[in-house]
Amino acid sequence: MKLIDMTIVDFSDEVDSNSPAPGGGSVSAFASNIGVGLARMMAHLSFGKKKYESLDEDIRVEFVSRFNKLGDIRQELVKLVDKDTESFNEVMKAMKMPKDTEEKLVIRKQAIQDATLFSIDVPLRTAKLSLEALEILEHLISHGNQNAITDIGVGTLMIYSGLEGAILNVKVNLMGLENKELHEEYSKACKEILSKACDIKKIIIKDIHLKLES
Repeated sequence: MKLIDMTIVDFSDEVDSNSPAPGGGSVSAFASNIGVGLARMMAHLSFGKKKYESLDEDIRVEFVSRFNKLGDIRQELVKLVDKDTESFNEVMKAMKMPKDTEEKLVIRKQAIQDATLFSIDVPLRTAKLSLEALEILEHLISHGNQNAITDIGVGTLMIYSGLEGAILNVKVNLMGLENKELHEEYSKACKEILSKACDIKKIIIKDIHLKLES
């Protein structure tokens, strides 16, 4: 059974088990997915409301565009919940390949490197999608239903947690990557994504706290 087809209880129980997968990568994708869902909930609660409908048309068009884009991101993230566990299993499968001859050793080594790249690309995709989602939120926060401001705040924190969790998974898998040039490229991408995401998250959460204290 796919992880995304499990009940919440079954999924949480599967995480809380002696199996190494699903692990941090799948949970990170799920966290970001839930965060995006909360952000979209604020939009759902805005449509049809008097304050929202009184906004200029160009603002509403942009609002709907961002809402729809978040929907696309959410669908991609939910796929990555299972994809991350799949990538882990591929690494484990490569590790178990025979190595009793020189030829088999070479084949095994290449299989491990291919699987390692897969296990890097999946959480990196989670991180990139999460950053894209964070970059969309400001417009929703400014023009959405303010009664749901805490929901999008929690959504922001969930997306950021998913993003940083994904980056951690990229980094741990980079330890097994032998291609130094690719290693440097991925490391640079991680640093840039994390820095941008951290700045956005701080601004959003600070703004929400200020709104709640005013």
